[in-house]
Amino acid sequence: MSHHPSLSGGFHHVALRLDNWDAAVAFYRDVLGFSIHVAWSRPDGLRCALLDIGGNCRLEIFEDPAARPIPASEATGPLLHMALHAADVDVAIERVRAAGYPVTRGPEDVTIKTTNGLGPVPVRLAFFTGPAGEVWELFKSDRA
Repeated sequence: MSHHPSLSGGFHHVALRLDNWDAAVAFYRDVLGFSIHVAWSRPDGLRCALLDIGGNCRLEIFEDPAARPIPASEATGPLLHMALHAADVDVAIERVRAAGYPVTRGPEDVTIKTTNGLGPVPVRLAFFTGPAGEVWELFKSDRA
């Protein structure tokens, strides 16, 4: 068993604050293919939504005009990046690049040299910066 029986397993969502709601929603919907699962507004009128990203996982987004991205090179918090399963890393990263978002690494093949006896694990990956300044990884591997 990979989790305690009181949990159902897996992430439900990760949440982001967005300073440009319309541009971010367009990116998540039109480039990454996420769909709005639930949408609502806070009492102050700012918008919120849970986006369906596939695999029974969600991205929760909050409109916040005061939100400011922190460049990855300056970030010191615990969140390093978020990774998406990719059927085709190269096609997905080209969609990101065509939409004008920075590709910061890849696409490239890497091999994870494991220490738990699984053996070498081949991975295809790429990294990009999203509309809130968040770092995403596109990840494809049959063994990881």
